[in-house]
Amino acid sequence: ASTGYTGARGYEIYCENEYVKYIWEIILKEGKEFDILPIGLAARDSLRIEMGYCLYGNEIDEETSPIEAGLNWITKTETDFYGSNRIKDDIKIGFKYRMIGIKTNDRIIPRKGNIILNSEKNKIGTITSGTFSPTLNKPIGIGFILKTNLNYDDEIFIYNKRKTFKAKIYPLPFIRS
Repeated sequence: ASTGYTGARGYEIYCENEYVKYIWEIILKEGKEFDILPIGLAARDSLRIEMGYCLYGNEIDEETSPIEAGLNWITKTETDFYGSNRIKDDIKIGFKYRMIGIKTNDRIIPRKGNIILNSEKNKIGTITSGTFSPTLNKPIGIGFILKTNLNYDDEIFIYNKRKTFKAKIYPLPFIRS
């Protein structure tokens, strides 16, 4: 299946447990001429963050509207279901927070739960995901800020309980491909 959640072209293989090792060995052997290497779950996370993809439990949960998370394109707004009133209100009245990208030139990675501060050091949001981007060669993150503070390229600060470091608001996705 090509249903992976990385934004990169890739495939998932579904098979009986008894065939996993055999298939794995064939893929690595046949891919040797292409320098194929196994990678872990952290690669899925760095790729999805580069693409600005939401992950349940991080960017989306019971408290976060899919409209705030920029998921209007996959949300059925003409249907009634549990939670549809909140979604319809967010569309009609507006919403308080907006999902954004964060880039930093510091060597510190923004992490889930870090606080986003404006230039006056007032809290305006929270980081929901962060990683080091091998493609951009810098730390990046996804977070939610008060919609009234949404000014791309504004300098902001991230507070991680030990240190405050500079960052910039960046439109998602980080990688456009």
